[in-house]
Amino acid sequence: MRILDKYILKKYLSSFALVLVLLIPIAIAIDVSEKVDRFLRHADLSVGEIIRDYYVNFVIIYGNTFMPLALFIAVIFFTSKLAGNTEIIAIHSAKISFTRFLKPYFIGATLVTLFSLFMNHFVVPSSNKIFEEFNRTYLKKKKINDTYLTNINLQLGPNDYIFLKNYRVENNTGYFFTYQKFDGIKLKYKLSSNNIKWKPNDSTFQLLTYTKRTILKDKDIIESGTKLDTTFNFTPKDLVNVDYMAKEMNSVKLNEFIKQSRERGIGNLNTYLVEFHKRTSLPISSYILTFIAVALAAKKRRGGMGVNLAIGISLMFIYVFFLKIAEVLGAGADTNSFFMVWLPNITFGGLAIYLYFKNAKN
Repeated sequence: MRILDKYILKKYLSSFALVLVLLIPIAIAIDVSEKVDRFLRHADLSVGEIIRDYYVNFVIIYGNTFMPLALFIAVIFFTSKLAGNTEIIAIHSAKISFTRFLKPYFIGATLVTLFSLFMNHFVVPSSNKIFEEFNRTYLKKKKINDTYLTNINLQLGPNDYIFLKNYRVENNTGYFFTYQKFDGIKLKYKLSSNNIKWKPNDSTFQLLTYTKRTILKDKDIIESGTKLDTTFNFTPKDLVNVDYMAKEMNSVKLNEFIKQSRERGIGNLNTYLVEFHKRTSLPISSYILTFIAVALAAKKRRGGMGVNLAIGISLMFIYVFFLKIAEVLGAGADTNSFFMVWLPNITFGGLAIYLYFKNAKN
C-alpha cells in the first residue's frame, strides 16, 4: 500500500468516526429531552439502568442507522478538503488515474461494510430486544404483556390451522384451542378443547375436555372426552414467535423462522423478508455512497465545500426517503421484497456508475 493510500484511508476512517461521534450525542440529547419526564415517573428506575439498558443500546441501534449518513458526509467533507487544497490535482498530475485514486476509498468502504454487516446481522437484533423491552416496560403508555398472549392463529401447513383465545407462557397452557384441517375450502376435520397444555418431557400436548369432528361425504363422526394426549406440528416457542418483532431476532433465527413458516404454507412473510434483506443491503450501500461522494467532491467547485455538502445532504435525504418508501412497499403481500429493498441501491448504484465514468474520462 502506497503512502497516498494510507493517507486517504486514514482520513476516510477518522472523518467517518468523527462525524459519527458528533451525530450520536446530538441524537442522545434530543432523546433525553423527550423522554426525561417518562423516566422520572418511575421511582424504581435508576440512572444506571437507564444508561445500561436504554442508552447503551440506543447508541448501538442509532449509531448503526446513522452509519450511511455519517460515511457520506465524512467522505464529502475530507475529499472536498483535498480538492480545495489542490491535492487531487497534484495526484492526477502524478499520472494516478481516478480509478486508482478510488482504491483506498474502496478499502475503507470494505472495512465499514464488514463491520456494519456483523452489527446488522448479530449485534443490533440483540440490542433491539433489550431496547424494546425497556420501552415496553417503562416508556410506552400501553404495556405489552409478553407472558400472556391473546387471539393467536397459526398456519401449520397449506391446509392446517390452529386457533387459541389466550396462552400463558409461564406454564405453557392455552385456553379455547381449535385445530382445523381443510381440503381446499371444505372443512374435513376439527378438534376443539377448553384447555391445552404442553408436556416437555415427551413433547406432546394434553387436551382437556375435547371434541373431535370428522366430516365425511354422507355423515359427520363426533367424538368427545375429558383427556387426550396428542402431537401437533408446532411447539410453544412457535406461539411466542407470532408476537416477536422481526428486528429482535438475529439473522440465523430470523432465517430459520422464515424457512419454517414457508414450510407451513404461511402466505405473507414480507415483513420478515424486508428486515432480513435490509440487514445486507444497508451495509452494501457504503460502497455506493462512498463512490458518489468521491465523484461529487473530487472537483474543486466555486463555493467550496459548502456546495458539495449541500448537494450531498440533498442526495442523502432522497436516498433515506427512497429507502423508507421501498421498505413499506416491500412489506406488502403482492410485492417482491428482495427487489424493493435493493431498489434504492440499484438506483443510486446506477448514479454511482454514471458519475464514475464521467470522472474517469476527465
